[in-house]
Amino acid sequence: MKQFALIALLLTAQVAAAQDWAKAKLEKSPRHREWVSIKHDGRSVETFVVYPESKAKTPVVLVIHEIFGMTDWVQDLADQLAELLSGMGPNGGRSSDFPQGKATEAVSHLNPDQVTADLNAAADYGKKLPASNGKLFVTGYCWGGGQSFRFATNRGDLAAAFVFYGPPPDKDAMSRIKAPVYGFYAGDDARIGATLPETMLNMKAAGKTFEPVTYEGAGHGFMRAGEAPDASEANRKARTEAWARWKSLLAK
Repeated sequence: MKQFALIALLLTAQVAAAQDWAKAKLEKSPRHREWVSIKHDGRSVETFVVYPESKAKTPVVLVIHEIFGMTDWVQDLADQLAELLSGMGPNGGRSSDFPQGKATEAVSHLNPDQVTADLNAAADYGKKLPASNGKLFVTGYCWGGGQSFRFATNRGDLAAAFVFYGPPPDKDAMSRIKAPVYGFYAGDDARIGATLPETMLNMKAAGKTFEPVTYEGAGHGFMRAGEAPDASEANRKARTEAWARWKSLLAK
């Protein structure tokens, strides 16, 4: 499989629930990791960069976290993809600067235009890295899944968007999408699953590529829950299958 330098936009705080299993995996990683500040429009976005171990230049994958914020699991996922994580905390700081338990509230109040601007800044930064080959992907989970779908309506140079159990953008915005969109959805997630039939019709009417897969028995958040030590069989199976599909799509 190809290796990737990834960017995950870190917009808020860590969740209260510890994810020691994810942190332990990350600490064992041999890949180089570092924090940098991406400056744009008078703001500074704190960014965590993880470089793949590769002789060749690699694509960049922009990763957008769940509504819980930048958890240990997001960093673990970032490292698994060898990616770059970026974000914003209070006073321009990192997610850990938020009071514990405030992540969901902070994410829900983010200005959509600011999110797009931060994503664009992170994407531009990643594409200009000497180790980047200039190819750009985006992916997101839960709230981030919806943002990755929406970012596809605002970023014309995406190679593909990978949406994990996130809502669709406005119907009128779909006409601006240029990249294929691949969806990963949970069977036991009626809130998001109910949006799929109309999303498929709207994307088809707009002449856009949208290929969703639903993993039966899995719950919302199965990419995280399926990796936890106490994962249900359905979530574990969904994560394994989704990961295999994702890797295959990235390798195209």
